[in-house]
Amino acid sequence: MPPFTHLILVCCNKRPDGHPRGCCNPDESEALRKAFKQETKKRNLGPLIRATKSGCLEQCQHGPVVAIYPQGIFYGNVTEKDIPRIFDETVLNNRIIDDLLIQEECLNNPQCEHVEQKKPS
Repeated sequence: MPPFTHLILVCCNKRPDGHPRGCCNPDESEALRKAFKQETKKRNLGPLIRATKSGCLEQCQHGPVVAIYPQGIFYGNVTEKDIPRIFDETVLNNRIIDDLLIQEECLNNPQCEHVEQKKPS
């Protein structure tokens, strides 16, 4: 069997309500992960594309967060409406979606402007 072309990690971490960093899966439904799996199946892309749940990707302030490997792309504030576009642009055509991309200077950066915006006053 050929290797995965894309491994889509969907953060399904749950933090307590009101947590200052936010939460990617507040209702614990894993709805975003399930929608990615459905889109993969609908497009008949399995087993080359795998959408799987992930624990915390440490980008909570950008949540819900999705990481796509081996490309190393991190998308933030992803909704179910974004999924067809992620498949059309990134998965099938290897293009970055700028409005979803978590910029490199924000990844793992506690001084990221988005972290600062979510700090309690």
